[in-house]
Amino acid sequence: MDVKRLVIGTIVGALTLSATGYVIFGIVFPSFFTNFMNAGSATGVERQPLLLWAIALGMLSYSLLVTYAIWSRAGSFTVGAGMTTGAIVSFLLWFTADFILYGISNVGNLAGTITDPFLELVPGTIAGGVIAVVLARIR
Repeated sequence: MDVKRLVIGTIVGALTLSATGYVIFGIVFPSFFTNFMNAGSATGVERQPLLLWAIALGMLSYSLLVTYAIWSRAGSFTVGAGMTTGAIVSFLLWFTADFILYGISNVGNLAGTITDPFLELVPGTIAGGVIAVVLARIR
């Protein structure tokens, strides 16, 4: 993979992850993170205002991981293969992060820790499909 594809796939993926993440967590399940992050003795931990630069860096890193995984699979520049790769990467990434944070902090609750990786399947799957389509079109 050349740098051009990697950069374009990462940017397109980050924008897709941000948009779909906003729909899932900002519109469809707006109270999910409020309830998830205000568990146990660690209440009121949601940052206000949000640090958008930190969120952007996280989304770029997440998207780079999905882009790299799609590129690494031979013949994965189809929508179906990209969606499958995006779903697998998304689920494993958030399962890992959520359970480690649950184990070392008192920020989230177990219900949210279990639910979040499944909700994250939606943005990851859609982003994987979009990234695959974009990578397939770049010459």
